[in-house]
Amino acid sequence: MKSLRVLFFGCAVMLLCMCAEAWAQTGGEWPQWRGANRDGISKETGLLKQWPENGPPLAWKTTGAGRGHSSFAIAGGRLYTMGLRGDREYVIAFDVKSGKEVWATAHGTPFRNDRGDGPRGTPTVDGDRLYALGGSGDLSCIETKTGKLVWTMNVLKKFGGSNIRWGISESPLIIKEKLLVNAGGPEASIVALNKKDGSVIWKSQSDQAGYSSAIQVEAGGTTQVVFFTSTRAVGLDLKDGRLLWEYQKAANNVANAATPVARGNKIFISSDYGNGGGLVEIKAGGKAEEVYFTKEMRNHHSSSVLIGDHLYGFSSSILTAMRFDTGEIAWRDRSVGKGSLVFADGHLYCLSENGVVGLVEATPAGYSEKGRFRIPQDSLPTWAHPVVAGGHFFLRDQDTIYAYDVRLKK
Repeated sequence: MKSLRVLFFGCAVMLLCMCAEAWAQTGGEWPQWRGANRDGISKETGLLKQWPENGPPLAWKTTGAGRGHSSFAIAGGRLYTMGLRGDREYVIAFDVKSGKEVWATAHGTPFRNDRGDGPRGTPTVDGDRLYALGGSGDLSCIETKTGKLVWTMNVLKKFGGSNIRWGISESPLIIKEKLLVNAGGPEASIVALNKKDGSVIWKSQSDQAGYSSAIQVEAGGTTQVVFFTSTRAVGLDLKDGRLLWEYQKAANNVANAATPVARGNKIFISSDYGNGGGLVEIKAGGKAEEVYFTKEMRNHHSSSVLIGDHLYGFSSSILTAMRFDTGEIAWRDRSVGKGSLVFADGHLYCLSENGVVGLVEATPAGYSEKGRFRIPQDSLPTWAHPVVAGGHFFLRDQDTIYAYDVRLKK
């Protein structure tokens, strides 16, 4: 009997490992805001090229995400998000295959606003730790396996900043031992913390926080972190926070929210409210020089994706394809309406603010829609950005999460 139990246990472990390996092979990891490279691109293949009339099949649906606009991080078979439950913000883990809640950890005071209560940012998974920044500036480090709180702080209180109109919306950036956020304090606008304990490594600049999330760029012979604050885009030396360059033209006076998009030493930075976007080139020594500025790609809360030579993104309410190096427009279409998007297997997965979902071929040749459907909508816009991972398309509308199976059937 003992040998049979050992054999059964061994088979069970092998099966679990095989399932985990299969999930990883189908692109199941989306560990942070906009995916592994913060570019909105999923690497998986073998997905539907055309949706059925009523959309792809629903794998599961669950409630319990709470109030808020947070998107998803997916790693190790778990889906992580944030939401407001009652008078506390929570970081919540769900089983990615079933949608069942695994744990929920309270980590911050509630943010409330006429454009929606609750957190806005997306958790960042780094190994066996998760880092989450709430709408009121609460920053927490949590064990991914258990949900145990490792350390927490309020970055606004610690660094002397004040909250912005629609709440802190940033998703923390992790680079090796450093955790980087736009805290918005005097002489501490951007801070690098030790991810193990939250201790300060360096502080830089005095801009108020923006709504954007940072990216890492290798340019000018230096590893840079690019932030889009309330007043400008800046490139800082990762090593010590030294200011290398700034670019103010892409900023507006209301809300800078889109994540910059980089290829090599060129970075596209954009905002809406009638403003526009600019491409800057990082020269030797780390300085930035504008290549062009255009009003034809005005990203609001949604960032563009760069596929081949073209950016695809919502210019205010119009889905637009634009050549990255020149700003030349390939096409414009009203598509599903103003919203957000990600890319997977040759297609743009679009979600409008009104709950309309569309599949669009990512080609500069012209707008080509491959299906659409609609999810039931709460009283607020559907601002939580979609995710494609592990053959599934994940959507959120406030408390409700949807997982659609978008795999090609053999």
